[in-house]
Parts: sequence; structure tokens; C-alpha cells
Amino acid sequence: MSKELVLVSHGQLCEGLKASTEMIMGPQAHIHTVPLLPEEGTEDFKEKFLSAVSSLEDYVVFCDLMGGTPANSIAQLIMEGESIELYAGMNMPMVIEFINSQMVGTQPEYVRSGAENILNVNQVIAVLAEEDE
Repeated sequence: MSKELVLVSHGQLCEGLKASTEMIMGPQAHIHTVPLLPEEGTEDFKEKFLSAVSSLEDYVVFCDLMGGTPANSIAQLIMEGESIELYAGMNMPMVIEFINSQMVGTQPEYVRSGAENILNVNQVIAVLAEEDE
């Protein structure tokens, strides 16, 4: 893998998402997490993020929520001239898209992958049941 992935979130969501993804895809040394803890403020988070990415050359960032402190802190860095690729609304399909695209060398489609995997399962079952009739 040439690119790294940094997951950022309120609380330990990012760490849980990494751990859950590793249950499916195996250990992921190229995925890093930066949680915003309750006792931390914006500046604390920004410093922690910058420290976490200081040794990374090529990375993409997924955050939990547009408009929250993690996303806003990184968006501020982007507006200050930092070259950071940032996506909000992270979910496991996006992380798996990252891993798969790195393994096979394809262009990732994070937004498509994340959005296509948000489904009303009851509707899916109803459609399948209609097809079986």
C-alpha cells in the first residue's frame, strides 16, 4: 500500500471502526486513528492530528461528521493551505473501499461505496420476496 488512511472522530468511533474492519479484512498497519476525547479541545485535537500525520507522506482522512470538531479542524488546515483529502460521514464500506483499492491498484470511489451501502433492509427483503412470487 502506498497511501495511508487516517480515521478521525468524536470519541473512540474511529478506533472501533478500524478494529471492526480488521475483523473482516485482517490487520491494517496503514490505517491510523485520531480520536477527539471529551477532555480535549479544538487545539488539542489539531495538535494530536498533526502529530499523527507528521510522518505520513500520502494519506486520506475520513471523519465521522461534517461540521464537528474533527472535520472543522482539518477543514481549517485545508483552508490554511495544507494538502489534505478529507471525506465526512465515514462508514465501514468506505474503509473497505480504501483497502481494496490499495490492494488491487484501482481508483477508489469512497462516496459511492459509502452511499451504496446505506440500505433499508426491509425494502430489500420486500423486493426479493416480490421477485420470488
